[in-house]
Amino acid sequence: MAKPSARERILGSYEVILADRGPAEITLDAVAAHAGVSKGGLLYHFGSKDALRDGLLERLERLTDDDLERARTAPEGVVRYYLRSAITDVTSDLALHRTTMAAIRLVLNDPTAAEVSRRCTERTRELMLEHVEDRLTAELVMLVGEGLYMRAALGEEATESLLAQIDEIADRIEAGAPAKATIAAGHRKN
Repeated sequence: MAKPSARERILGSYEVILADRGPAEITLDAVAAHAGVSKGGLLYHFGSKDALRDGLLERLERLTDDDLERARTAPEGVVRYYLRSAITDVTSDLALHRTTMAAIRLVLNDPTAAEVSRRCTERTRELMLEHVEDRLTAELVMLVGEGLYMRAALGEEATESLLAQIDEIADRIEAGAPAKATIAAGHRKN
C-alpha cells in the first residue's frame, strides 16, 4: 500500500487530535508534529485552522457519498446495509467513522461543520426515501442506525449481538411500515 501523501497525513493528524482531544487542543504546531511535518509543510497544504476544518469536511462529504454509493449497490439492500454498517464502520474503525467522530467534535460550535453534517444527513435521508416508501419509516430506519452507531462508538457489549440481529431489526421495522412498503429487498414496492 502506498504511503499517504503529506496532505493526507496532515489531515489524518488533524482528525485524530480533533476526535481524541477536541477543537480546543487543535494548534497548527500540534497537527504538524503529529503528522511528522514542519509547520511550513503544514501551511503549504493548509494555510489555517479553517482550511484544515474545510479539508476534513470535504473528506466527510466524499466518504459519505462513497458509502451511499456502496449502500445503493449492496446485495442486501439499502436498509440492511445502513443498519449493519452503523455498527461495522465503528468496530472496523473505517475512515468514515474516524472522520465522522472528528466532525462531531466540531458540529456544536461550528456552523460550517453543522451545515456539512446536515447535508450528509439529508443525502442519507434522500437515499432512504428511494428505498422506503414513507418518510416516517425512513426516519425510523435512520434513528435506529444512529442509535446502533452510538452504541458501537461507546463500546457497548451488546453491539455484537445487535449486529447478529440486523435482519430481525429490519424485519421489525418493515412490519411497522405501511402494508404496501417493503424494505426486505431494499427497494420500494410500487
